[in-house]
Amino acid sequence: MKIILQAFIGSIIIHIIYTAYTIMGGYIKTKYYNPDIPKGWETVDVLQNEVAFGMIISPYFFLYSILSVTVICAIILFAYEKLFKKKVSTSRRVSA
Repeated sequence: MKIILQAFIGSIIIHIIYTAYTIMGGYIKTKYYNPDIPKGWETVDVLQNEVAFGMIISPYFFLYSILSVTVICAIILFAYEKLFKKKVSTSRRVSA
Protein backbone atom coordinates (compact mmCIF):
# COMPACT_ATOMS: atom_id res chain seq x y z
CA MET A 1 0.00 0.00 0.00
CA LYS A 2 2.94 2.31 0.67
CA ILE A 3 4.22 1.94 -2.90
CA ILE A 4 0.78 2.71 -4.34
CA LEU A 5 0.46 5.87 -2.23
CA GLN A 6 3.96 7.00 -3.20
CA ALA A 7 3.22 6.26 -6.86
CA PHE A 8 -0.04 8.24 -6.70
CA ILE A 9 1.70 11.22 -5.10
CA GLY A 10 4.45 10.99 -7.72
CA SER A 11 1.83 10.94 -10.46
CA ILE A 12 0.14 14.05 -9.09
CA ILE A 13 3.51 15.83 -8.83
CA ILE A 14 4.42 14.86 -12.41
CA HIS A 15 1.06 16.19 -13.66
CA ILE A 16 1.47 19.46 -11.73
CA ILE A 17 5.00 19.97 -13.10
CA TYR A 18 3.83 19.21 -16.66
CA THR A 19 0.89 21.61 -16.39
CA ALA A 20 3.03 24.39 -14.88
CA TYR A 21 5.67 23.89 -17.60
CA THR A 22 3.03 24.12 -20.32
CA ILE A 23 1.49 27.26 -18.86
CA MET A 24 4.86 28.95 -18.31
CA GLY A 25 5.99 28.06 -21.83
CA GLY A 26 2.86 29.61 -23.31
CA TYR A 27 3.25 32.68 -21.12
CA ILE A 28 6.88 33.19 -22.15
CA LYS A 29 6.10 32.72 -25.84
CA THR A 30 3.22 35.19 -25.59
CA LYS A 31 5.24 37.75 -23.65
CA TYR A 32 8.18 37.77 -26.06
CA TYR A 33 6.18 37.50 -29.30
CA ASN A 34 7.13 40.25 -31.69
CA PRO A 35 4.92 40.34 -34.79
CA ASP A 36 6.38 41.36 -38.13
CA ILE A 37 3.68 43.80 -39.22
CA PRO A 38 5.18 45.03 -42.54
CA LYS A 39 5.71 41.47 -43.75
CA GLY A 40 2.19 40.58 -42.65
CA TRP A 41 0.70 42.86 -45.29
CA GLU A 42 2.39 40.95 -48.10
CA THR A 43 0.11 37.95 -47.73
CA VAL A 44 -3.39 38.78 -46.58
CA ASP A 45 -5.59 35.88 -45.61
CA VAL A 46 -9.09 35.74 -44.25
CA LEU A 47 -8.84 36.03 -40.49
CA GLN A 48 -11.12 34.58 -37.89
CA ASN A 49 -13.03 37.01 -35.75
CA GLU A 50 -13.04 34.76 -32.69
CA VAL A 51 -10.24 33.29 -30.65
CA ALA A 52 -10.42 30.26 -28.38
CA PHE A 53 -7.74 29.15 -25.96
CA GLY A 54 -7.37 25.57 -24.84
CA MET A 55 -8.97 22.41 -26.07
CA ILE A 56 -11.91 20.24 -25.20
CA ILE A 57 -11.11 16.78 -23.91
CA SER A 58 -13.02 14.24 -21.92
CA PRO A 59 -12.77 14.56 -18.13
CA TYR A 60 -12.01 10.86 -18.05
CA PHE A 61 -8.75 11.60 -19.86
CA PHE A 62 -7.28 13.09 -16.67
CA LEU A 63 -8.40 10.08 -14.66
CA TYR A 64 -6.82 7.66 -17.13
CA SER A 65 -3.69 9.77 -17.32
CA ILE A 66 -3.23 9.91 -13.55
CA LEU A 67 -3.92 6.19 -13.18
CA SER A 68 -1.53 5.30 -16.01
CA VAL A 69 1.29 7.38 -14.59
CA THR A 70 0.55 5.93 -11.13
CA VAL A 71 0.98 2.41 -12.49
CA ILE A 72 4.25 3.38 -14.22
CA CYS A 73 5.54 5.04 -11.03
CA ALA A 74 4.54 1.99 -8.98
CA ILE A 75 6.44 -0.32 -11.33
CA ILE A 76 9.52 1.92 -11.14
CA LEU A 77 9.33 2.15 -7.33
CA PHE A 78 8.84 -1.61 -7.00
CA ALA A 79 11.79 -2.37 -9.28
CA TYR A 80 13.97 0.20 -7.50
CA GLU A 81 13.06 -1.24 -4.11
CA LYS A 82 13.86 -4.79 -5.22
CA LEU A 83 17.21 -3.75 -6.70
CA PHE A 84 18.13 -1.55 -3.74
CA LYS A 85 17.25 -4.20 -1.16
CA LYS A 86 19.20 -6.80 -3.12
CA LYS A 87 22.32 -4.61 -3.20
CA VAL A 88 22.05 -3.83 0.51
CA SER A 89 21.67 -7.48 1.49
CA THR A 90 24.64 -8.57 -0.65
CA SER A 91 26.86 -5.76 0.65
CA ARG A 92 26.08 -6.74 4.25
CA ARG A 93 27.13 -10.31 3.58
CA VAL A 94 30.42 -9.27 2.02
CA SER A 95 31.34 -6.85 4.82
CA ALA A 96 30.31 -9.21 7.67
